Amino acid sequence: MCKTYLVNTIQKFFYSIKLYSLGDTFVIIINLLIGFFISTILTTIVGQTGDWGILAGAISVTYLELLSQWIYSQDLDTNQFLMHLNSLRIGIIYGMFVDAFKLGS
Repeated sequence: MCKTYLVNTIQKFFYSIKLYSLGDTFVIIINLLIGFFISTILTTIVGQTGDWGILAGAISVTYLELLSQWIYSQDLDTNQFLMHLNSLRIGIIYGMFVDAFKLGS
């Protein structure tokens, strides 16, 4: 009884995993890298003056949070554009975390 339940649970898990094609995976990785590059550009340009750092950070975080709310309210499985936009957003957030760690050390 327990063995069949375990096997059924494992089968359900593997059937629930969505497999992406190689092209989609490549585009998602490129979007992550472009997002990382965009965040590096944003923090570098704003950091040149030193006056607008806090305001620009607040605006960019607010924009990214509103974008997150909008993306996750939609259906990501059927909309490829939103999936790629989400990977770009994740790249931007990741780049901001890396820059924050660089500034903290």
